[in-house]
Order: sequence, then C-alpha cells, then structure tokens
Amino acid sequence: MCTGSVNGIAQQAVIDSAWKQVYRDTGYASYYAAKFEGRKTANGERYRKKELTAAHRTLPFGTLLKVTNPKNGKWVVVRVNDRGPHHRKRIIDLSYRAAKHLGLVNGPGVLKVYIEEVPQFEPPPTDSIP
Repeated sequence: MCTGSVNGIAQQAVIDSAWKQVYRDTGYASYYAAKFEGRKTANGERYRKKELTAAHRTLPFGTLLKVTNPKNGKWVVVRVNDRGPHHRKRIIDLSYRAAKHLGLVNGPGVLKVYIEEVPQFEPPPTDSIP
C-alpha cells in the first residue's frame, strides 16, 4: 500500500513541475499600420500583415495568445514576435490579418480585448517518470 502512495506523490510532483500559470489580461488592442509591412520585428523576423502575429511588451517571443473581441465573440490565436505597443494605454498590437478577423479594422482602430496565453505543454524529461 505504501508503494502506491509513493508513486502517486511522484506522479503529482511531475504534474506540478509541468504546470505553469497562464497569462491573462484585459485591455485595448490596436494593429500595425501598412507602413510596417516588411520591416524587422524585435525578434528579427519581418512583419507580414497576412500572418497571425502580435507585439507585447513583456511576454517571451513565441508565446501564443488567444485574443477575443468581447463585443462579437470572435477570437484569434497570435504568436508574439515583436515588442510594443508603444502607446501606454494599449496592451497588444496585432497584425492586420488578426485585427481584421476580430473586427478591429472597421472602426476607430482600437478595441477592448481579452487576452489569454495558450499553454504549450512541455513533457517532463523521461528520466523523471517513475
């Protein structure tokens, strides 16, 4: 019986070490102007308006974010590849394609959004599994 408890504890430790709090935020989004097409982003890639990318001030490059427009319920998943926005009241800059999908381009160019990190599961090292 004791062996079962030890295995359960070991399995729980593996699960706990793989678990990470996901980033969530609410705020205003804007999108890249056409003049940025082809310019280098902070991670060295070129900005392409047809890709689903975004700029965030602090999240690591490659982070996937689900961005939701609460007014129409539409959402899109974008990948962080740039730093910004440089306007202090905004929390994210979206590529044109992402902004268009959310309905951001058909108005003032700024929209309140919900942002949630999409967890990317990294399996534990095989030598840590009992």
